[in-house]
Amino acid sequence: MTRPHGSALRVTIFVGECDTHHKPLYSEIVHRAHRAGLAGASVFKGIEGFGAASLIHTSRLLSLSEDLPVAIVIVDEEARIRAFLPQLDALVAEGLVILDECEVIRSAGRHQDTERRAR
Repeated sequence: MTRPHGSALRVTIFVGECDTHHKPLYSEIVHRAHRAGLAGASVFKGIEGFGAASLIHTSRLLSLSEDLPVAIVIVDEEARIRAFLPQLDALVAEGLVILDECEVIRSAGRHQDTERRAR
């Protein structure tokens, strides 16, 4: 797994929590990103939103609480993100995939922080 620093790309994938590819789509994307050795991925569940169909999904009303929005965010070096994009293209039939340039200020895992404090 890489630890990006400086210029990087962030890919954000917006799908519904009910979207699947043998298992929940967000889980499939995270596991593929992990297998690809990307620096990390996080999944965020929305409490309200709408997409291309313009149907509002919200956690406030039980009848509309199905298929809430989910965002998967992955940050890594540009070349590694771009190499991963074909997998997203094959997986995301409905949804939105966006790329942003970003700057990584700090990227450290828990075990690294513990090692530093022990010194």
